[in-house]
Formats: sequence, structure tokens, C-alpha cells
Amino acid sequence: MKLLISILDEAEAVEAVRGGADIIDVKNPKEGSLGASFPWVIKRVVDVTPKSVEVSCTLGDSPNLPGTMSLAALGAAATGVDFIKTGLCEVKTKREAIFLMRNVTKAAKNHDPSISVVVTGYADAIRIGAVSPLFVPEIAAKVEADVAMIDTAVKDGRSLFNYLTPVQLKQFIRDAHDEGLKAGIAGALKKEDLKLVFVLGADIVGLRGAACTSCDRIKGRIDVAKVRELAGFKKQLEFEPELRA
Repeated sequence: MKLLISILDEAEAVEAVRGGADIIDVKNPKEGSLGASFPWVIKRVVDVTPKSVEVSCTLGDSPNLPGTMSLAALGAAATGVDFIKTGLCEVKTKREAIFLMRNVTKAAKNHDPSISVVVTGYADAIRIGAVSPLFVPEIAAKVEADVAMIDTAVKDGRSLFNYLTPVQLKQFIRDAHDEGLKAGIAGALKKEDLKLVFVLGADIVGLRGAACTSCDRIKGRIDVAKVRELAGFKKQLEFEPELRA
């Protein structure tokens, strides 16, 4: 299971790498759950991150604007990231989501076929009127994306476990794997949640608040000691293979 740490800038990226993150995820929380950063910030993060550590960036909590989002995907791909992540925010049906993400995937992979596209649904989709996150593996498979992920849209302290049960999450991960996809889990997770996420079989676990000073995803900064603690706990779980369901 890879540890994805969401960061704001190159200084936080350095801290996350020093702490043992597997994936550095560039985002701008002030613009939403998956708020997009500026391309020059993403490029600076790519430049300071060792090649052994992968870099991801978000395109935002996506409106249902396929042309706009495909153009954003091309811009993100040009920065040299390994992953491009899009949140299905204002997309209400599977049909809309498939059309949107087919164009996002095409734009990114036409530029660089090696880029992994992450389709993200929201555990609290009912609060924002978005497509069910449980449809994401099917959507991602149909558009030839690479990762199906779940996060939360509203960052008010409630985690994805307030909206989805472990049984539902296990089925989500199984569906993703059955489609040949990686499965990612995020959404106001804490250190103690890593064990359950690992047992469920996720390939990627994403955090920010738990890796920040004061556990504050907006006002806090990435703390190398907290990242190191998360990475150490993840490694400890990996040495207990009997935990894997």
C-alpha cells in the first residue's frame, strides 16, 4: 500500500519525501477537496522530488465541463507528473462521468501514455448531488483510466467512514481490482485508520490533515515527524501479511 501525502508547495514536498511518502500529491485545499494548484507550483514540486517518489496533482472538484477539464488535464500532463486526479463533483450520472473522464484521460494520455489517470468519487456524494462513488470502478474502467479512488468533498471533520461501511469499501476495492485498476482510499483519515484501509486491500491511502501541524489541512503545514510516523506505521502493517484480507 502506497502512502500518498497531499502537499501545497515544494517546501512541503521536501518534508513529505523526508518523512517517507511514496506519492507526493500537489493540491490547493483553499479551492476545495481536490483543489487544483498552479502549474508552476506543480512543476517546482516535480523538480525537487526524487525520481524514486511519484508525483500526483489534482485537477479540482470537477464541474461537468469536459472541454475545460480535458484542457486542464493536458496542462497538468505537461508538468511531468506521474498521476492526474479528477474529482467527480458536479457530475450527476454515470453517463456524464464517463464522457467527462474519457476526454480527460484522452488529453492526458495523448500527451504522455505513461501518465496514470485517477478517477475520484466522493463518499459524501449525496451531500453535493454527485454521482455515487461506488460507480467509480466501472467509470474508470470504461474510460481506460488507471486508479479508482474515494475521497470526501466536504471537509468538516467527518471521514469517509461516516458515509460508507467497510463492507462497501471492500466491494469498491474488489470491483476496482476486478477491472484491472488500482484502488485508492482517502477522506479525513487518521493514523489509526491505516490498519483498516490496509486490511481492506487498498493500493493507495491518501492523507493531509493527519500529516500536518495541528492536524489542520488548511492552516497547518506538512510535518516531517508526522509523515515519518504514518510511513512507519504503514511499513509495520506490511510486515504483518496476515492482516491482508
